[in-house]
Amino acid sequence: MTKKFDFNKGLSELEDIVKTMESGDLSLEDSLKYFEQGVALTRKCQTALSKAEQKIALLSADDNYQSQQLLEQ
Repeated sequence: MTKKFDFNKGLSELEDIVKTMESGDLSLEDSLKYFEQGVALTRKCQTALSKAEQKIALLSADDNYQSQQLLEQ
């Protein structure tokens, strides 16, 4: 079973990665490791946001349809 991605946790981890990288205290190898983790987290966050936007659009479209029916009655 796939564990559901926690957007807030992912965003927090991404912020931590950025702070660590901005410190300038990392070796090249560690910088690349953190960069790769950041890219992966960014993609997961973007996917979660896209899914949320799709759900909102779907729900909004349904609301518009119901509102239109009420107006026509």
